[in-house]
Amino acid sequence: MSRVLTIAGMAFTETIRDKILYSILVFALAMIGSSTILVTLSVGGEGRIVKDLGLASITLFGLFIAVFIGINLVSREIERRTIFTLLSKPVRRAEFLVGKFFGLGLTLAVNIGVMAAGLLALAWLLEDRWTPGIFLAVGFTFLELLILTATAILFSTFSTPTLSAIYTLLVFVIGRLSADLMAFASQFGGPSLKTAAVCLYYLLPNLARFNLSGPVVNALPLDFEVLALTTLYGLAYAAAVLSLAIAVFQRRDFR
Repeated sequence: MSRVLTIAGMAFTETIRDKILYSILVFALAMIGSSTILVTLSVGGEGRIVKDLGLASITLFGLFIAVFIGINLVSREIERRTIFTLLSKPVRRAEFLVGKFFGLGLTLAVNIGVMAAGLLALAWLLEDRWTPGIFLAVGFTFLELLILTATAILFSTFSTPTLSAIYTLLVFVIGRLSADLMAFASQFGGPSLKTAAVCLYYLLPNLARFNLSGPVVNALPLDFEVLALTTLYGLAYAAAVLSLAIAVFQRRDFR
């Protein structure tokens, strides 16, 4: 466990020093702040507009961090040949990947926490009241990003960085639209399309379950039993994908 924590700390330090991370964070905060410009174009509901756009920005830029930094956590070590130095020490491949995952997870938590705090302050200035549901929505966004982080690490264990990014982005898009694709295929598709839609629905993560922006922004009641099951689903899926990544990484030959 100590080796995992050490690798996680190293990964966190490495990602925090990455200049692209600060560019993404600054741009995300700018996007959240600039959403107030749209307030001048609307009549009523200004706070809801800012919160909705702010949560969408947090998801989008959190996705960029998870994908474009996550795929480099493993591929960079392989390209620099530092993987040989790490694995020559008493470090197991599973510990290496789990440590990288925890390190990027901590980076994501810090960054989306900063963005969530900025959005909460902005919403308070507009509505003169706190909206604690923002942190709940951001928490489920974090779970969604953990799944995508594990997915990015999985693809990076056997593919190039470019293809890994494309595959992970496809998982995000299909995961967000899986229920809609299933409904479309059941109504308008043939047997082959229906079979493909069913396979994608059950194989890929149902990421739409983690999107709470609608209920939070509109102050709708939430079913906490469903939220608890969604939390377990997210953690279990991320663990399953990470386990698959470890299995693939164990078989890879670095000669």
